[in-house]
Amino acid sequence: MVYKFVILSDEDESFVREFEFLDSHTLLDFHSLIQEELEFDKSQMASFFMATDNWEKEEEFTLFDMGTGSSTMDVAILEDIIFRKNQKLLYIFDFFNERAFFIEYTGEAKEIDGREYPSCTSSKGVPPKQVIFSGTSRKVYNNIIVSDDDDDDDDDRDVPEVDDLFLNGDDEESMPDFENIDNLNEDEE
Repeated sequence: MVYKFVILSDEDESFVREFEFLDSHTLLDFHSLIQEELEFDKSQMASFFMATDNWEKEEEFTLFDMGTGSSTMDVAILEDIIFRKNQKLLYIFDFFNERAFFIEYTGEAKEIDGREYPSCTSSKGVPPKQVIFSGTSRKVYNNIIVSDDDDDDDDDRDVPEVDDLFLNGDDEESMPDFENIDNLNEDEE
């Protein structure tokens, strides 16, 4: 039996993916297809959650045993966890920001001879970035320009130099001279 799913994102209404799996596939197969289809970094953590009709998290399925009593994706066979049409799953792909895809089971179909499963049967919209960083810590670094070209006088932007940001220009002389071991011993006395 073929299980059909639709995946949506609350970040972009135009993003929609439809997938088909055999009932014998696992959530690990589902995870792998999502990663491949969306060209995500496979080294990032991810989890599936069974969800209520209101998208509240229930049982978690992790990539590997976390020692928390949750099940792993590789043992979660679709026919064992999908019980009804419109059953919902959450796929958390960015743990630090609690970003997820909303997955809904849409029904069953007969297996089509010659079709490879699992498969993405419909792809619309651009997927969201896999990981985003909070804005507060990045703003500081957005103003720093690192360049090997010291002759770049064409840039009229008022951007602080790296030394001005971190050393305020006067901290350099307070550093001891460690090139000479005698200077180090004098500082200890």
